[in-house]
Amino acid sequence: MSSDNKTCTVTFLPHDRKILAEKGTSLIRVAMDAGIHINASCGGEGVCGKCRIQTENGELADGITERLDAEDIAKGYRLACRAQISEDVTIRIPVESTVDSAILDVKPPPRCTAAVQHMDINSLKEQGLFLNPIKKTYLELPPPSVSDNLPDVGRLIRSLRDKADWHKLELTIPVIRRLPDILRNNDFKVTATLVRPVRDNGKTRIINIQGGDTSSENYAIAIDVGTTTVYGQLIDLSTGKVLGEKGLFNGQISYGEDIISRIVVAEKQGGLEKLQQVIIQTINEILEDIFTNTGVDRNNVSTITIAGNTTMMQLMLAINPAHIRRSPYVPASSLYPPFQASSIGINANEHAIALLYPLISSYVGGDIVAGIMGSGLYRSEELTLYMDIGTNAEIVIGNKDWMACAACSAGPAFEGGGVEFGMRAAKGAIEDFLIDPVTYEPMIITIGNVRPKGICGSGLITMLAVMYEMQIIDSSGKFNREKGSERIRKRNDVWEYVIAWQEETQIDRDIALTEVDIDNLIRAKAAIYSGCMTLMDEVGLSIDMIEHITLAGGFGSYIDLEKAMTIGLLPETDPERVTYLGNGSLLGARMSSLTNRIRKDVVEVTKKMTNFELSETPSYMDNYVAAMFIPHTEVDKFPRVKERMESRKKN
Repeated sequence: MSSDNKTCTVTFLPHDRKILAEKGTSLIRVAMDAGIHINASCGGEGVCGKCRIQTENGELADGITERLDAEDIAKGYRLACRAQISEDVTIRIPVESTVDSAILDVKPPPRCTAAVQHMDINSLKEQGLFLNPIKKTYLELPPPSVSDNLPDVGRLIRSLRDKADWHKLELTIPVIRRLPDILRNNDFKVTATLVRPVRDNGKTRIINIQGGDTSSENYAIAIDVGTTTVYGQLIDLSTGKVLGEKGLFNGQISYGEDIISRIVVAEKQGGLEKLQQVIIQTINEILEDIFTNTGVDRNNVSTITIAGNTTMMQLMLAINPAHIRRSPYVPASSLYPPFQASSIGINANEHAIALLYPLISSYVGGDIVAGIMGSGLYRSEELTLYMDIGTNAEIVIGNKDWMACAACSAGPAFEGGGVEFGMRAAKGAIEDFLIDPVTYEPMIITIGNVRPKGICGSGLITMLAVMYEMQIIDSSGKFNREKGSERIRKRNDVWEYVIAWQEETQIDRDIALTEVDIDNLIRAKAAIYSGCMTLMDEVGLSIDMIEHITLAGGFGSYIDLEKAMTIGLLPETDPERVTYLGNGSLLGARMSSLTNRIRKDVVEVTKKMTNFELSETPSYMDNYVAAMFIPHTEVDKFPRVKERMESRKKN
């Protein structure tokens, strides 16, 4: 690959990938075009310092900011979002900026204190909910003759009615187009795929016709499109079993960690089309992996159920999301009609129908509705608090009679963003932490039991809780500088605690937690807690009136409940009242694939859900300010934490 006076060759290591780029192009843009991931938590604003790269040969224009000290600059480190291509250059992507999707397929550890709530096909059968929406029927049709010259469509419908009590049958044009040849090429032995009507007076649609007997090969896909991760499952519709599952990081994270950053990108020329292309590519990679590993023919998939937050759905459909982030926060639609999955680029047969979960508002999306359906909250007598914690925290309170919901922007702090050494859960991430009460020396455990390269969300929660209980930090998150430990130090005018020295890590610097990091974590936990409290205030409830708490989302699987309550992330309650649902969005999508009851009930459920816009609710800011301490300004709200802290002070 050669370059001229207008273009330069950029080589990325350790990928050993080369790409031509025009001079003056941002390095982060070049990396995106090359399919190389570089952390960019702030969406390219140059404030997070996550997109560190190192030049090995050649130089970059700019890329030096206050996020880099003199030692970093001397070693060739630059910020990719601020650096521009000026000549041929070789770039090394540091290990902390790599994406490791392997952790997404790992089940939560047994140390979690929340009981796991299970939902399977037997549960659906016991509740009388199992009714396969997609039916495949094998037929042996009599060939036409002089005395029986019914058209092919009439012949097919007659045979279906003879085989079962099918009424109000209708065909699609693609099926009619293919029907004559398939019948004659297979001796009139074919399999018809039928979609049962959701409503009692609806029509049954024949959406596919295949030669031979494929009635035992009837599958569906369930997909959860999250801001950070995307998961897919292949379901056998005859048994309800999950045959294959795959999770990947959402390819859009290179354009920003949160939905606001991506909306900003979408508003730029070509941004919306690019973001749609990236998310569809992620979905297709998941499907390819599932089909390869299971050996299932994608032509036997008839339905793809998708759940996701409001912004992710509009980006996936290439619908301008600009108005989601501006008052009065209006989405394009709350309900989307079924459509051909292939029409938006999903690699599926043309007959495969995509179904999207309806949503409530700009910030309470179909993923939360899917979780409500999957958890069974909408059928429960118990007064339940449902929390899906991630980059955004969505909260629902209610039971089968009524529901209130709200969303708050927690930011990406608990997923690594806004924390200098924060990272997503991956091999080398610190996930557990303890401090010796005498020497103040740390003990850490990393995912994969390897040298550390950063701190994941569960590790950050534990660190905050342990440091507070050991009185290394006070309730405002400031370090106790009288402890006399060399690990508590001032660097670049910021106080920090060194968790791992440079020679103990995978990276070429100390790993530390700073007061700036802690401040960002406190802001994130305050947003979640105050959102919960505000919603309860608005409906006239208190935490002691809640009979059950359900935690959902990938982040929830790794939360140590006591630690989360210690820092004031969750209201203090009996851990036995808390269950962990897992990926509620994916569960709801899977259940919708298995039963028409869910598809029928979901619209009525959305009508019961009253949405509160927290930014327009006066009490939210009061609750937020009060929660900006560990665990809270009113420590009496956390009696167990208060008791432990008073006991430590006495000792």
